[in-house]
Amino acid sequence: MATATRTAIINDPVGIHARPAAEFAQAATASGCAVTIAKQGGAPVNAGSILSVMGLGIKQGDTIEITVDGENADSIADSLVATITKA
Repeated sequence: MATATRTAIINDPVGIHARPAAEFAQAATASGCAVTIAKQGGAPVNAGSILSVMGLGIKQGDTIEITVDGENADSIADSLVATITKA
């Protein structure tokens, strides 16, 4: 099983609120892989849980880390970064 980790900086002025958290959690769940997300230096949470993602309190300028375990981990990680960083 492959593992891929990506870091990204959140540029959205309001950070990760309900809508982007929901889109990200849905994409993470649909990937079929084990996906976690964490604020840099923080504990990772299940990326498939909207409440867990929102509970991180990610604000503009925060660095996040996404980890994907499973088949096609690299391409899925890239896709998830694109999902959560789009403005």
